[in-house]
Amino acid sequence: MPRYCPRCGETLHTHSTTKGEVRKTARRAYEKPAKTKRSPSAYNKRYSAEYKRQAKKHPRLKFAALSKRTHKALKRRK
Repeated sequence: MPRYCPRCGETLHTHSTTKGEVRKTARRAYEKPAKTKRSPSAYNKRYSAEYKRQAKKHPRLKFAALSKRTHKALKRRK
């Protein structure tokens, strides 16, 4: 898009766009849309509640062991 002099109206550049304008359009091509956060599923809500219970019962267990226990407990509670 040519730019014009505010006084006389002549074109200021022979190029179609300036360097700044090119950069702006190039940036827009690579911008990603904002991600929408998904709401937790029913399983996820039950899992988090059960995980907290298990963590309180067994404070020294590592995450892997706690998550296995939690998953087993949820399968049993169906």
